[in-house]
Amino acid sequence: MQGRGLGCPCFFESGYNDAMETKEKLESSLKDAMRAGDELRKRTLRMALAAVRFAEVEKGKALDEQAVLAIMQKEIKSRQESIADADRAHRPDLIETAQAEMEVLKAFLPQPFSPEELQELARQVIAEVGAASPADTGKVMKAIMPRIQGRATGDQVSQTVRQLLQ
Repeated sequence: MQGRGLGCPCFFESGYNDAMETKEKLESSLKDAMRAGDELRKRTLRMALAAVRFAEVEKGKALDEQAVLAIMQKEIKSRQESIADADRAHRPDLIETAQAEMEVLKAFLPQPFSPEELQELARQVIAEVGAASPADTGKVMKAIMPRIQGRATGDQVSQTVRQLLQ
């Protein structure tokens, strides 16, 4: 089944609408930014979409929602690193730009976990996998990361799990 001029039936596989939710939001927001002449949003969204499309080309297929959210988090982390570099270089103009770009990107991530919510989820997963010591951290991380869905960074999760396993 081909349609909408895409020329590729792969876009109509089951789960497309669910899996592409964030990507569709990015594309729609890009169009809105272009209509509004919002250069910052337009540039930021283009960079994020380019990162998503690059990952899709590398994998040879459309990304699922979790992978898109992971790319968004990676883009935000990149901006955080840019802010640190710009701060060391005493470039407030670059800091301001990176912070504005981060705010644009954060709007596409789900509401982050509170520390209490993250601890509760970590406790549940620790009980599920039967973890008892810091040596089991990897086992817990493997089980918990798919449940995070862009609501916490890997560093936050790792720190919480290590705290609870001490």
